Amino acid sequence: MNRRDLLATGLAGTVLVSTAQASGDNAPVKPDASFNLWPGDAPGLNDAALADHVLVRSADPNFPDRAYDSVRTPRLDVFRPANPNGAAMLVIPGGGYHRVVVDKEGYEIAPWLAARGVTVFILFYRLPVQGWRDRSNTPLADAQRAMRVIRARAAEFGIDPKRVGAMGFSAGGHLCADLATRFAHQAYTPVDSADAIDPRPALAAPIYAVVSLDPAIAHSGSSDGLLGPNPSPALIEAHSPDRQVTAATPPCFLMHAEDDDVVPVENTIRLRAALKKADVPVETHLFERGGHGFGWGRRTIGKPVHAWPELFLAWSKTHRLLG
Repeated sequence: MNRRDLLATGLAGTVLVSTAQASGDNAPVKPDASFNLWPGDAPGLNDAALADHVLVRSADPNFPDRAYDSVRTPRLDVFRPANPNGAAMLVIPGGGYHRVVVDKEGYEIAPWLAARGVTVFILFYRLPVQGWRDRSNTPLADAQRAMRVIRARAAEFGIDPKRVGAMGFSAGGHLCADLATRFAHQAYTPVDSADAIDPRPALAAPIYAVVSLDPAIAHSGSSDGLLGPNPSPALIEAHSPDRQVTAATPPCFLMHAEDDDVVPVENTIRLRAALKKADVPVETHLFERGGHGFGWGRRTIGKPVHAWPELFLAWSKTHRLLG
């Protein structure tokens, strides 16, 4: 499915439609707006033939599962609350840096947050495996740009630019943690006035996140996707957020399942240890069961792990993001 097909079928732009659920029923939801991150092509494009493409992995309306396996035009899809409280979240789906998941790590959690007054921006970021220049910093460039554009358009969306957090899942959790620890790294050349804005999130929530790219515990697919084959020790260290934590890292909410057989829970444990060492506020929830990639919604109903968004909500209020 290419971008022309996406537009025709409502899978891109302002009419993007999803069957992902906020409440467990089958009523479709759609974002209220969608806009591109960059004026014209994103920086570092090498392949002029590259096109957006969505892979439909499940047509079951109870468990919709789509993923972009090619991203030419990074963008933000916006879910606006009926009663905004001024807070906003940048939500970053996972996909091992080979895909960007649409439903279970984006369109499920966004309506849930919006129902609680949060304006949600879902990031569809470029995939480093697709030949972009400065491969390892390409996703970070999109995340930094997203935070800046959200803050630049804060008045338009009725949000407080000081109350913009970031949440990411799996490889998207790595990108969330990378943004939280390397927000000051110049990942791209500024293109307009928005790029003078601070991209540091007010808080960060890496969820069952890829963190360390140490081969001993790294998710090899994500590491290979981001860094390529045979990365140097210096490159591994630079892109392992547990090694980049400083006192300037924002407060973090961490969540992982102990039985995750894709991304070892040690990733979250290492990040927590680094945050504690730097005296950065951190809350950590480890669930006995849950596996990997469960997101939130029908897949978790009836399981203890279903409670994690409420735990995040309560924690975020203590840091004045949502309260």
